[in-house]
Amino acid sequence: MTELVPYDDRDGQIWFNGGLIPWRDARLHVLSHALHYASCVFEGERVYSGQVYKLSEHSSRLCESAAELGFEIPYTIEEINRATKEVVIAEDIDDGYVRPVAWRGPEQMGVSAQETRIHVAIAAWPWPAYFGELARQKGIKLKTSRWRRPDPNTAPVKAKAAGLYMICTLSKHEAEAEGYHDALMLDWRGQIAEATGANIFIVQDGVIHTPIPDCFLDGITRRTVMELARKRGYEVVESVIYPNHLKTGDEVFLTGTAAEVTPVGQIDDLNFGVGTITRQLIQDYDEEVRGK
Repeated sequence: MTELVPYDDRDGQIWFNGGLIPWRDARLHVLSHALHYASCVFEGERVYSGQVYKLSEHSSRLCESAAELGFEIPYTIEEINRATKEVVIAEDIDDGYVRPVAWRGPEQMGVSAQETRIHVAIAAWPWPAYFGELARQKGIKLKTSRWRRPDPNTAPVKAKAAGLYMICTLSKHEAEAEGYHDALMLDWRGQIAEATGANIFIVQDGVIHTPIPDCFLDGITRRTVMELARKRGYEVVESVIYPNHLKTGDEVFLTGTAAEVTPVGQIDDLNFGVGTITRQLIQDYDEEVRGK
């Protein structure tokens, strides 16, 4: 087993509340509101050849997520962009990952937290293929989770909020324990929603289908791949998709900042090929993010 390198014990620098500080000094108190009540939002961004892909869109979504949780990030989008670039340069990241995060501090301990200070940090590090290159070539395996994406009336589903990912962690752990790479998540209605950290697409008879993002994030990568597909002349349809629709699917793939475009070879007991459309979109996305 590969020895893990803890994320709190590394060399380098992290942007923290206005400037770069040593990596190991980027700490929060154990009584921070975010730790107890999930008042935290974040982003995941990729660096390609030293440039953060669609940086402003990610910075904007960070601020929008904070607003959904009822707090305001004390920096403008332009300031967050500059800070992100500063971190990438300081860490000498060529191909990597960026994690901006904003959270409520320890000034109040309880459900009410209007007077807490809002903290912001941005870290970056090298990042290989999320599922590994072999899985990306052959397709990953998904198991349908017993956990469901919540009704929009019960959670701030439009926010990239930390608390919404606990069911993803539970789902992914259960799937991995049974030999799968990730989990397929349905929503509270029993409709297909997404994977634990990526959007899903199903190809049927040359048409690309994807769920309507009414209870999960309309991913930046999702929108990018839809644009690329339409440029290729593929029909892309956003619609209600139930699990039984998978039986007539020819190809399945995931999209996300970390996952990029990743083919799916199996969902539960159903098998899929890594087909022409998926391979084409993998290539098109690679060329898009690297400016080729």
